[in-house]
Amino acid sequence: MPEKNALNIAVIGLGYVGLPLAVEFSQLYPVLGFDINESRISELRNHLDRTQELETSRLEAAQSLRYSYDPEDLKTCNVFIVTVPTPIDSYKKPDLVPLLAASRTVGAVLKRGNIVIYESTVYPGCTEEDCVPVLEKASGLTYNVDFFCGYSPERINPGDKVNTLTKIKKVTSGSTPEVAEFVDQLYDSIIEAGTHLAPSIRVAEASKAIENAQRDVNISFVNELALIFDRMGIDTTEVLEAAGTKWNFLKYKPGLVGGHCIGVDPYYLAYKAESLGYYPQVILSGRRVNDHMGIFVANKLVKLLIKKGHRIEGSRVLILGITFKENCPDIRNTRVVDVYNELTDFGMRVDVYDPWASAGEVAEEYGIQLTGAIAGTYEAVVLAVAHNEFKALDFADFTEANSVIFDLKATLPKESVDARL
Repeated sequence: MPEKNALNIAVIGLGYVGLPLAVEFSQLYPVLGFDINESRISELRNHLDRTQELETSRLEAAQSLRYSYDPEDLKTCNVFIVTVPTPIDSYKKPDLVPLLAASRTVGAVLKRGNIVIYESTVYPGCTEEDCVPVLEKASGLTYNVDFFCGYSPERINPGDKVNTLTKIKKVTSGSTPEVAEFVDQLYDSIIEAGTHLAPSIRVAEASKAIENAQRDVNISFVNELALIFDRMGIDTTEVLEAAGTKWNFLKYKPGLVGGHCIGVDPYYLAYKAESLGYYPQVILSGRRVNDHMGIFVANKLVKLLIKKGHRIEGSRVLILGITFKENCPDIRNTRVVDVYNELTDFGMRVDVYDPWASAGEVAEEYGIQLTGAIAGTYEAVVLAVAHNEFKALDFADFTEANSVIFDLKATLPKESVDARL
């Protein structure tokens, strides 16, 4: 293992997880931030962060952090931290392509005594069963003899300026007791909230998988309540507010479940379970409920329009927000697109306005052209994301007396909307 006074850390993948981590470590150690996206590296060298997680001043102050897209530069490093995305494919199966590609890149420069730490969310066993063989093949070295591994699941909450990296307790683990202690002390040097040393890599991997699966199941419960109460003519928000007066009631809210974690990670856990012959009931039933919510919203909006005498085909609809959460530019796995696609299938003319999202990224990822400004009037408005900018809008400027307003986030006054989740 490398000596503490001779650490040279490489962070592989400079997105929402990797960049804040690289910046924090650079306060104590030399750090190389590596990403295959050359434009991303160019922006960071100019102290610009498109994710808006870190201010320019923070990047300027990180004097011990250098950036590169050239794998040759990784040869000077002895600790590698992999923070690349772990998405799902069109069949909702784990897509390990970025993770295994990063492992090959690291393996090609791996030396005796080096440590590779994974932060990407995976199913239990993935690090040692899938990544380690790639590292061994690319390096010609032997696991736990020549090099070692750790796993410390990321807990970044994009857009959250309160619960930041250093203020969230970090789970750590290592492939041997000595390495586990090394990894734990490494993270403890930057994490103010402290660390929790898990007994094995598999335990650490499983802890991350169930964090998001638990949230997904809880949200699916209130989403299902919303579907039931809609048929009863009961306001779900009012029901939850009443139930929430009990001290141990879990205050989850219904809504569209997207993002890089909650809408993805349960499929990783389910995939591993199914490979072992167990077919999860609760986890996948929750996923089915949450995946259906966009269609429910679109169909309810159509019914509300018909009730008010509107012709569906050709009606103008404005969707406010396309990021997966408020006050954040992250569009990964946003389920707002489900609403958009369903409404366009009805023949409606749908505009999407979001001052936080990158128009180029939205067009490339989803084929949707964002509108640059709200113009004219709309037969319906869907408040899909609760950006602060939307709370200050005067809806009378772009709606008429018989327009339908559907508030998915229950942020507007009840009397000013036609429906809310």
